[in-house]
Parts: sequence; structure tokens; C-alpha cells
Amino acid sequence: MAPATARSSNGKPRRRSPLLRSAFPYILVAPAVLYLLAITLYPGIFAIYQSLYVVRFVKWTWAGLGNYERILQDAEFWAALWNTVVIGGLSLALQTLIALALAYFAYRDPFIRGWRIIFLMPMLFMPSAVAFLWKLAFNDGRVISDLLMTLGLTSGNVDWLASVWLARLTLIVADVWQWTPFLFIIFVAALQGQDQEIEEAARLDGASWPAIFWNISLPMMRPVIVVAVTLRGIDITTMFTNVYIMTQGSPGGATETMSFFIYRQGFRMFNFGYASAASVLMLVITILVAQTLVKRAFRSGRS
Repeated sequence: MAPATARSSNGKPRRRSPLLRSAFPYILVAPAVLYLLAITLYPGIFAIYQSLYVVRFVKWTWAGLGNYERILQDAEFWAALWNTVVIGGLSLALQTLIALALAYFAYRDPFIRGWRIIFLMPMLFMPSAVAFLWKLAFNDGRVISDLLMTLGLTSGNVDWLASVWLARLTLIVADVWQWTPFLFIIFVAALQGQDQEIEEAARLDGASWPAIFWNISLPMMRPVIVVAVTLRGIDITTMFTNVYIMTQGSPGGATETMSFFIYRQGFRMFNFGYASAASVLMLVITILVAQTLVKRAFRSGRS
């Protein structure tokens, strides 16, 4: 058999130099790091650079901070930011409550625990397919309207895009249906990872499972909940597919989120520098909010 260790011409084992041994792990991960930098760092730097110009296809005119000054005075920008906060906030709150409730039962109830994989199925669908599904249910196929009329809750067809809050409701329902499993699986993992001795001690003292969950498990889960909600919140700020397919920002821009606003400015009005400035501002706001929430959560978890 050939020897497992490489040997030199004089028969002695060949050893790598200390420099090569220390650099070898970095060499292995270098392709992945370069790929991530190419698809994340470069577009970000280019967007910041482009935001300093008025860009009309191949014509670039220096604007400095002019795009940022204009966008801070743009009522449509603030309206899109407000829509993102309202739609994303309500959707995130519902997802968190539903995911916590499902995790509560899935962690304790043997029957539900055996079928928890079913709760993950909506997350496996493509976002565009989910958007078309709910567009069919709300608007094109009138499935929801027919169901409400059958139950006697409405007397006729409901035009979901004629009302501001009904249009927002369609986006919230679609987002909650698809992404609640993301929070659910994290919360279940957090419950299963807790120290069982604390739970057993509380049970021996006569505490019920709802009391244990509310007074012990939930406070211990607080850092995990905040991190999971922050990750989901960052993703919600980029909500585009549902808006593009289901509402197109109607009625009157009431469902236009920041992502759709940036898309409209860049790819419909061809104002690429202005769209880049909006992207940079949205990135800064998201980082500041996320950093504040996570920092406070971990400080609370240590205390």
C-alpha cells in the first residue's frame, strides 16, 4: 500500500511550512469570501457612488448630495417608508404571535409535535407563486369574497384594492402565511435548547405549563426572539414580490413599499441615481434600527 504521508525523495515525510499550514484554512474559504464580496460589497459601493450622480442611462451628471436633499423632501419617499413600517410592523407582529402560539403547542403537545413539518410547508413555496396564489384568492378568483358571502358576512363582491386597509390586508395575509414558519422553527429550537432542570424545578413546585412558559421560558427566549424578529424585519423591509404581483402599489400608493418605490424610480422613471440614494438611506435606517434592537436584547439577556 502507498504510504498515507507524502514523502520526499530521501524517504523522509514531507511537511508543509508553518506559513502554509496557517494560511491553508484561509485559502479554502477564499473563493466563497470573494464570491460574497462580489455580490454584496461591490453593489453596495457602486450604489453609494451612483447616488452622488444624476444618472440617465449613459449620461452621468455630478449631483453631490443633491439626490439626498431631494429625497428627504419627497413626500412619496416618506409615504413609502410609512407604508413599509405599517405593513411590515403589522405583519411582523402577527407572525411573532402566531409563531409563539404554534411553538407553545408544538413543544408540549405530542400530536402537534409529530406534525410540525406541516407548518413549514408555506415557506417552501416560491414567493412569486405565493403572491399569485393570494392574488387569485383575493382579486382574480374572488375566492375570499365568495367565502365571505357564503358565510353571510358580505352582501356582494369585495374589491380589495378599492380600500387602503383592505389592500394592505392582502399583503399582510400573504406575508404572514408564508413566513410565520421561519419564526416558528426558531422558537421551537429555542424552547428545546433551554435547560430542562429549570422547567422540572418549576413543575415540582406546582407551576403549570402556561405559567412556566410565560414566566420562565419566554423571558429566557427574549434574545432569540429579538434576533429572529430582527432578521425577519430586515427581510420585510425588502418586500417587493407581493406588492409587484398583487397590488402594484395601489390604491393611490397606499401599498407602495420602499422596495417598490426604488424599483419605480429606477426601472420605470429611469432615475437611477435617485433610486440609489433611496436604497442607501433605507440601508442606513435598517442598520441603525436592527443594531439598536439587537444590542438592547443582548444587554437584557445578560442582565
